[in-house]
Amino acid sequence: MHQIKILIGLGTALLLASCAGEHPTAAPPALNPTDAHALIEASLPRNVADRAGWANDMYAAFTALTVTPNRENICAVVAVIEQESGFQVDPAIPGLGVIARKEINSRAERAHMPMLIVNGVLQLKSSDGRSYGERIDAAKTEKDLSDAYEDFLAAVPLGRTLFSDRNPIRTRGPMQVNVAFAEQFSAGAPYPYPVKVSIGDELFTRRGSVYFGVAHLLDYRAPYDQYLYRFADFNAGQYASRNAAFQSAVSVASGISLVADGALLPHDSDASNPGDTELAVRALAARLKMSDGAIHAALAEGKTKGFEATTLYQRVFALADHKAGRLLPPALVPRIKLGGPKIKRSLTTDWYAHRVDDRFKRCLNTQ
Repeated sequence: MHQIKILIGLGTALLLASCAGEHPTAAPPALNPTDAHALIEASLPRNVADRAGWANDMYAAFTALTVTPNRENICAVVAVIEQESGFQVDPAIPGLGVIARKEINSRAERAHMPMLIVNGVLQLKSSDGRSYGERIDAAKTEKDLSDAYEDFLAAVPLGRTLFSDRNPIRTRGPMQVNVAFAEQFSAGAPYPYPVKVSIGDELFTRRGSVYFGVAHLLDYRAPYDQYLYRFADFNAGQYASRNAAFQSAVSVASGISLVADGALLPHDSDASNPGDTELAVRALAARLKMSDGAIHAALAEGKTKGFEATTLYQRVFALADHKAGRLLPPALVPRIKLGGPKIKRSLTTDWYAHRVDDRFKRCLNTQ
């Protein structure tokens, strides 16, 4: 009887959470364009320059994505922009040239490339007359550095060795959107503006970064009752907070400790090479009445809304809720330590999510 109550309660909780999670995108716009623009401008920090321009690009993103421009959604976007760039389209980064040189040296070392050769190639003249090394050292913004890298990749064979055909500036613009996300999203939903160079280059523009930033932050349905989890997902990837809660439930049900980082499968994983989460779930296979193949197939849905409808997700939570004697939360902030060339101190996704959430609440309270 207890298990039946748990299951019924779980279903109700998931339904309510799903409805709450859909709130940012489910309803059609309730404001006319004039009122929406006014609300956006009123939500911007006082020191923001070109308020009308920011409001236009934000409203255009909401409209193109059919995301409701209500106060909560607007403040969520404002909080992320404020955290990521302070409303600077292409912000200057102190010591960027030094950071870039360190990254080049690190990649050269991993590629077993002698620095004498690397330094010699960087002394070659680039398309603007300066050497590649001079352009990298003089870079003040990510756009400066990206342009130098693109020129380098196209003109110098060693560039492909050092950077594997990939520009290392992977997050861009005032919302610091990941290039891979923007490219994947635009493949399924046409980008509403003319593309001058590439989708990746569009992220350096205000309109492009805001459009894809709003898409990443709000244009998906998730079982969240707080924007905090969307802010965590913005840092860790869509559905990472839901997946972290699932990993926690797996730990409860199996007794196997897992790091709830939101990554259900390692990169390039397959059923013959399972990661920690998959191995822990396999330990429950008999109780779940699922094969290893079925488990892997379900975990592969972890980056989609459909994962919540899988037999695996529902049975794991049923087992975990029963063992815990309570309904476990459908979302947790992932436990991830942040890293990268631009990060100079110990930061985590939890720090990021709460930092943005504080900005979000201040925005709501100033209107």
